[in-house]
Amino acid sequence: MARQTAKTVPPRLVTIGEARREELGKRLARINGQVEGLRRMVDEGRYCIEVLNQAASVQEAVRGFSRAVMHNYLESCATSALRSADAAQAERIYDEILEQVFKHAR
Repeated sequence: MARQTAKTVPPRLVTIGEARREELGKRLARINGQVEGLRRMVDEGRYCIEVLNQAASVQEAVRGFSRAVMHNYLESCATSALRSADAAQAERIYDEILEQVFKHAR
């Protein structure tokens, strides 16, 4: 079985486009900055409520990142598969969507 690398993507997958990749990179940079700020707050012994508020901001930023990736997935990957004539592929995508909905609906 051939090993999968970044260059050998299964044909059913559509990757994240360049514009969206840039947007996601910016989101990740902001999240990284927030996490570093959180670490500094802990190192400085800041008040627990301040640390908790910063942690909540980080969690919301990560949720926003996940929503953006999910949007890309539904807009491109899932839509392409569901519009294809391959019923088995469509069924796999329905299963993937359900799995992600339940995983992220917590």
